[in-house]
Amino acid sequence: MADPAAAILIVDDDEMNRYTLARRLRREGYQDLTEAADGLTALALLRSHTFDLVLLDVMMPGMNGYEVLRTLKSDPALRGIPVIMISALDAVDGAVRCIELGAEDYLPKPFNPTLLRARVGASLDKKRLRDQEAAHLDQIRREQERSERLLHAILPPGAISELKATDRVAPRRYENVAVLFCDIVDFTAYCDRNPPEQVVAELQGLVEAFEAIVARHGLEKIKTIGDALMATAGLLEGIEEPLPASIRCGLDLVAAARQAKPGWGVRIGIHHGPVVAGVIGRRQFLFDLWGDTVNTAARITACANANSVFLSAALWQPIRDRCRARSHGLYELKGKGQLELVECEGID
Repeated sequence: MADPAAAILIVDDDEMNRYTLARRLRREGYQDLTEAADGLTALALLRSHTFDLVLLDVMMPGMNGYEVLRTLKSDPALRGIPVIMISALDAVDGAVRCIELGAEDYLPKPFNPTLLRARVGASLDKKRLRDQEAAHLDQIRREQERSERLLHAILPPGAISELKATDRVAPRRYENVAVLFCDIVDFTAYCDRNPPEQVVAELQGLVEAFEAIVARHGLEKIKTIGDALMATAGLLEGIEEPLPASIRCGLDLVAAARQAKPGWGVRIGIHHGPVVAGVIGRRQFLFDLWGDTVNTAARITACANANSVFLSAALWQPIRDRCRARSHGLYELKGKGQLELVECEGID
């Protein structure tokens, strides 16, 4: 059954041929018909309008049908439009040449109504199927891009390639990694005083600002745990001097928290050393870190003052000429005993 909405372009230098062809197509139910008397006009129409099928005469003065077909098929924006070549030449060579140039089909003059109906209908059906396939492939591409964005939102970039290749991110040991924790001061009390929608909206804005700062300093955000942020330097992405980079990042996180609404205070704790990192489990997986370096960083964070960056005095010693700090004395850390902690006030 003819599709009255199908847009068909009839190209023939003979006005009577165009009239005859258009009349027969209308009898079949096709209504959206456009006519062109020469090749240049046809190409101009094809570039300015949308067509589902072209009926193209071979023998035309100036630019003949072969040249029009060759130009059309060399244009990426037009090559998908099916073309049925029409000619009074009843020669196999002519038909073969048209097919080789990319024509969908070939019709001899005078027109056989049954053959015309069959070949126009078949060409439009194939065009419709190709369009559906292209739309389906485009939808798949968009879904793949969406999945890729979600994957990058869940995992650090360095872990994604391994996950794609092996369907897992095997836990492994990494040396010389700086681990940073950032924890909001008195967050629980703030939640008790304010509606949850407001708290989550404000937390979202702060975390987004933190993510930008972490990325700017070359660190990798690992995860958020409630109101706490965990980031690393030198884990999956190489970075020069992970510890100084983490200190600079921590100082900027403090400044950002002070400026953001509602002006939360934050504690920053940093430690440096070996970690084990990867994904365990098969469902709702999460990239995570384990080891003494991680535990120590978390415990230093719990000891830090509001709006300060803390690390151990032992870590600070090698960079003391570049990092201004003051000691806060000895703290009892679970599993570590007494540890001297310093507050970093600036770094060159």
